[in-house]
Amino acid sequence: MIALVIFYVHIIAVTALFTYHYQREGFGAGMLTVGFFGIIFAVGWSISTLILKLLISEKGLGMMADRSALSLALLTMAEAVFYHLYYRGSDEKKTTAA
Repeated sequence: MIALVIFYVHIIAVTALFTYHYQREGFGAGMLTVGFFGIIFAVGWSISTLILKLLISEKGLGMMADRSALSLALLTMAEAVFYHLYYRGSDEKKTTAA
């Protein structure tokens, strides 16, 4: 259940990012953002799974929070920090240039 909620959050985030970049810069920028998001998601999930394999058993912390769900939660937290810093920096560059 936790994994499903996290996947839904990612779908909403990628849709919002695509729409934002599509409206500002066009279709190509929107698709580039979706590709970037997909690469970060795939690589980040692999890395978070690798880290949690070293720290937590397959069962995880319970039936709802197995290792896969915990790795997705770790990935989501790391992505939230990364995207906040990444897009905040690009917005500051645009406002100072204008």
